[in-house]
Amino acid sequence: MVDIHCHILPGIDDGAKNVEDSLTMAREAEKQGIHTIIATPHLNHQYNNRKDIIVNRVVELNQAIREAGIEVTILPGQEPRIYGELLDDLDKDQIQTLNDSQYIFIEFPSNHVPRYSEKLLFDLQLRGLTPIIVHPERNAEIMERPEVLYRLVEKGALTQVTASSMCGYFGKKIKSFSEQLIEANLTHFIASDAHNVGSRGFKMDEAFTTIDSQFGIDYVYLFKENAELLIEGKNVIKEMPMEIKKKKRFLFF
Repeated sequence: MVDIHCHILPGIDDGAKNVEDSLTMAREAEKQGIHTIIATPHLNHQYNNRKDIIVNRVVELNQAIREAGIEVTILPGQEPRIYGELLDDLDKDQIQTLNDSQYIFIEFPSNHVPRYSEKLLFDLQLRGLTPIIVHPERNAEIMERPEVLYRLVEKGALTQVTASSMCGYFGKKIKSFSEQLIEANLTHFIASDAHNVGSRGFKMDEAFTTIDSQFGIDYVYLFKENAELLIEGKNVIKEMPMEIKKKKRFLFF
């Protein structure tokens, strides 16, 4: 199994604090059947993790993991919070795509989708990149107005839902919305977004068990295969997206 979203690199964001934490996470990943992890440290106003830092840390962590005898491989990635100068920094080779593929993570603020998002995602596609919107199920505006996400996916963006969301660890509302995203073909990957082995653990095996019971084994295969295709830089499987119909509220007088 491949996990495409994880904060396993030590000491550079709100994930693993040190190498020991990273090794603990790697051991837990191995237990859950994860053999490959894309390290995706934050790039935002708080954490300035540029490509050169990430690449060096990945090399160092892979060496530590090998010395510890853990059968897990770390690949380079990044989780940039959307910002206006992203394309400029891409030109400066400061943005790390997922395993140097055409796929790039984009994180929105938790409470809204910036107005320029549609244009920026389009501009990324003009450059041959495929943006992947991370954890849309936890974005307040998307939950309230799912047509915003539908429009972005319809125009070529992909999305990744967090395993913990599928398992209900962020609450019933987010779990329910995650299920709606799967039903409407509005997500293409399940990943851990793990920060540790406790409060923000992997939950990948649990998530796929949940998906199997609710949607069938074909969806499990689809999400797992898409992660494999991503790290190989191949086109992922996409079904026709559908709009999520908001339930009508009836008023009684």
